[in-house]
Amino acid sequence: MNQLNTAKRCQIIAALVEGNSINATCRMLGVGKHTVLRLLEDAGCACAAYHDAVVRGLEVKRIQCDEIWAFVLGKDKNLTLEQVQAGFGSVWTWTAIDADSKLIVSYMLGDRGADAAHTFMRDVASRISNRIQLTTDGHRVYAEAVEDAFGSEVDYAMLVKIRGIERKPRIALQPRNLYRMPNWSVERHARPKIHLYQLCGTSEPFHENGNAPIHAANERPQ
Repeated sequence: MNQLNTAKRCQIIAALVEGNSINATCRMLGVGKHTVLRLLEDAGCACAAYHDAVVRGLEVKRIQCDEIWAFVLGKDKNLTLEQVQAGFGSVWTWTAIDADSKLIVSYMLGDRGADAAHTFMRDVASRISNRIQLTTDGHRVYAEAVEDAFGSEVDYAMLVKIRGIERKPRIALQPRNLYRMPNWSVERHARPKIHLYQLCGTSEPFHENGNAPIHAANERPQ
């Protein structure tokens, strides 16, 4: 069986890390798709083993946790019951990030339930050696999971974002020092033209982008 040399493997991994797709990497480097997939799997297993062995005993100050949604094979609404029971569909990546160094302290794939939250938080607690400030979103399963993993040796807060609809003010409420009523110049069998003058401290009106002066249809440039 033919095997890629180390230089070729480094080129493939570098192309994938830079954001190139698998098909684009195959075209650029002249390798097969299955070869890239096998190398990607081997590299992922090596990175996971290295992370699990080295990222231990951390002394960090602030940890932020969140979940990233994705799906395998298809979205839940497009899958059969047998496919969902087999593990396909929605999958969540639980992440814990050091807010200062951006180090991934812990990560885990699973659903978004309480069991996954407890398992994830226990892993986060096992990698940290000091008291931390922990921040999560408003997902309710975090509360019990954090208490189970850290006990009272953590400063924990939920950050809940409240979003609303931004409403634009009415035209009648626009400030007087910015705009005035537009001037109309109407010609026979012609479409009306609107000139919106912006007061810039000069006697001549300007374009909306602030470039050369504009003149009404019944005026001539001086």
